[in-house]
This record gives sequence, C-alpha cells and structure tokens, in this order.
Amino acid sequence: MGKGGEQGGDSGEPAAQIRFYTWEEIQKHNLRTDKWLVIERKVYNVTKWANRHPGGQRVISHCAGEDATDAFQAFHINPTLVQKFLKPLLIGELAPGEPSHDRDKNSQLVEDFRTLRKTAEDMNLFRASPLFFSLYLGHILVMELLAWLMVSYFGTSWITTLILACILTTSQAQAGWLQHDFGHLSVFKKSSWNHIVHKFVIGHLKGASANWWNHRHFQHHAKPNIFQKDPDVNMLHIFVLGDTQPVEYGKKKLKYLPYNHQHEYFFLKCLIPPSSQLTVEVILCMLQVRNQAGKLITISPLFPKFLMKLKVQEKKSKTAKLDHLLLFLESHWFVWVTQMNHIPMEIDSEKHRDWLSSQMAATCNIEQSFFNDWFTGHLNFQIEHHLFPTMPRHNFWKVKPLVKSLCAKYGVQYEEKPLGKAFVDIVGSLKKSGDLWLDAYLHK
Repeated sequence: MGKGGEQGGDSGEPAAQIRFYTWEEIQKHNLRTDKWLVIERKVYNVTKWANRHPGGQRVISHCAGEDATDAFQAFHINPTLVQKFLKPLLIGELAPGEPSHDRDKNSQLVEDFRTLRKTAEDMNLFRASPLFFSLYLGHILVMELLAWLMVSYFGTSWITTLILACILTTSQAQAGWLQHDFGHLSVFKKSSWNHIVHKFVIGHLKGASANWWNHRHFQHHAKPNIFQKDPDVNMLHIFVLGDTQPVEYGKKKLKYLPYNHQHEYFFLKCLIPPSSQLTVEVILCMLQVRNQAGKLITISPLFPKFLMKLKVQEKKSKTAKLDHLLLFLESHWFVWVTQMNHIPMEIDSEKHRDWLSSQMAATCNIEQSFFNDWFTGHLNFQIEHHLFPTMPRHNFWKVKPLVKSLCAKYGVQYEEKPLGKAFVDIVGSLKKSGDLWLDAYLHK
C-alpha cells in the first residue's frame, strides 16, 4: 500500500493529500490491465490512457513499473505540453526514502547522463538546420524528377533502365532515411509539422504507413534488442538471435527452419522488398484503426503509390522489370544498413538497465565519413541516435565526444567499426547463433 501524507494549513479545509509509493509496490503494476509509470519521481497510472497514447499503447506498456524519465525525455520534444496530459493521471510520488531509480541502477551514471543531455540542449544540438533538411529533400525530389524525365525522353533501353535503377534506388533509400527524421520529430519545433511532413514522405515517396511506423519503431527505441518488447528482433521463427534464444530453441527441439544455415538464407531476406515485408503489418494496422477515421489519414497515402505500381506492372515491358530491379536493390540497401548496428550486439530478455547502458548494449556505430553519413542516413551514428532520438542527425558528430567520455568514465563499451566489417559481422553473428542452436538441438 502507498503511504499517505498531508499538506495543509489552519483554514479548516481538507488538506491536499499526497500518496507515497515504494519501488516494490510500483513494480507490481506492470500488467496489461494495470500500468504505472514513474517520471521525475512522480507516479502515474496510465492503465486506461495507454490506448490513447499517440505512440501506441505498447511502447508505454513496455516501461510499466519502471522509472520512465529518460524514455519520456527522449521521445517528446515538448515535455511541458505533454505534462498537461499526464497531470490527470498523477496518483502520487516516490516515498522520500526511495531512490529516484529502480532496480539498483547506478544513480550517479543516470544523473551524469541527464547532465549530458542538458549540456547538449545548452549547445543547441536539438535545433535542426532548415537548410540541411531542405537540401536533403530537394536532392531526393531532383532524382525522382530526373529519372522520370529520362523515361520520357530516352525510353526504356537497357542502358537507360540501369541508370534509372541506380537513380531511383538511391532516391527511395534516401527518402527512407528522411522519413525517419520526421518520424522522430527531429526537424521542426512543433510535433504537428513533423507529423504532417512525415506522412507525406513515408506515404507518397515510400508508399507506407506513418501510423504503422510510429507504433513499431518507438518500441524498438524504448527497448532495443529486448525479446517480447522490440518488434525488430521478433523474427517469427525465421531467425534465432543472440546467445540465449538459440539455446532455448535448441533445448525445446524447435526447428521451424534449419537455423544453422540462417547466415546463408539471410541473403534471401534481402530479396524481399521492404514494402512486401510490411504488407501484412500495414493491413493489421488498418484493421486496428478501422473505426477511427482520423487515423486512416495516416494510411491513405499508401494507396496512390500502390496503384501506381499496379499500373506499372500492367505494362509488360522493361518498365515492369525496372520496378522489380528497384525493389531488389532498395531491399538490399535497407536490410544491410538497418541490421548492421543491432544484430551483432547483445540480444536478450529484459534486464532493466538504465537508459544509457541499455542503448549502448544494443547499438554500435560505423566510422564517420561523408559517404558513410550519406549512405546510411547518419545511422552510422546509431549510438547517439538511440540516446537522443529527437536530435537532428547533422548534430550527432558534435555530441559524440561527450557520449564517449561518459562511457569511458563508467566503463561502458562504446563500439565503432568500419562499414565493411559491420556488414560482415551481421553474417558472423547469425552463424554464431545458428551454431549455438544446432549444438543445443543435438546435444542438450
């Protein structure tokens, strides 16, 4: 039970009552039907409100029963505004004798990280450059226009087709990185403007759902590489990842696929275009919001792109082959870049670490260069991006020395590698996990 405390004067009116809670009690409220959060020592009951959470109910549920202060600060660009929604959910505070951080986390590390964040704010590192993002969007639109002008003037000869494939693959890949920026609210000061442009870029340039992306991607950021919480490591029995899952599958004699060959059939996954991989999840997302007309707007941009592709497919010509080639090339680009920072890292069950430690265990960086920055959409700075999701990507290099210094102070590993090695490590990690599965399957 929470402990009651009273505040009041001698006016004779009922005193305002504050309820105090211990971590032991708070941690019990992490169920689907009973969810409490702690933000800056204040306790909130978000059970009924979770379904209305703009980022989806799952991401807020993953932090239930925990100190969610750092996650809250990481995802919201205007915490003061969000406090308006939190106020009615306030049920009390941590008891005076309770630490601010749950589960024996290193309080000094947590405080130093929050100081680092404040330093980054004072350095204006969360302020985006309009010129950078304008030029970035411009170079994507120029490539799209150039490609379709080439079709109009030069037809679809094999040489033209190959050039078109390179141009359009590049524009589509770069549009993917750009929608990621707007989705993380890292461009405009107002969330609403970020959401509007995000829907345009992901919907009309990529043909996907902004609503789907938000609900899935923020789970990944809140709990990266955590089974049951990060959808990116929920591989639906196609792959076994990390060191513990393969052994569990092996002991249970689970063999949905020959996992000892997963490092070989991983290349087949790259043959499946991202849009096809997302189809089932987008449809499910549509069904979930079918009774909410407002949310359908986030999905409707999918259809113009979809209809355009159907039209292309109807033409039994090189144009149709071009579309297939684009999907093939873009898929490889997307899969290798998005997997290089996470699959080789620790993938395990929830360990309830502090924000810095949990993000560092699940992410690594790729060496900086102009090409690497552009080719990966600055996802080569995956560590800084995960620590500060709303920070504009062109400022990652500025906060990097501060992050490395903090990691060195507390002995937290800061891993950085060349781009080529990062790609090789994906395959090596899958092979290692597959071998662990086979050994457990045969001998345990």
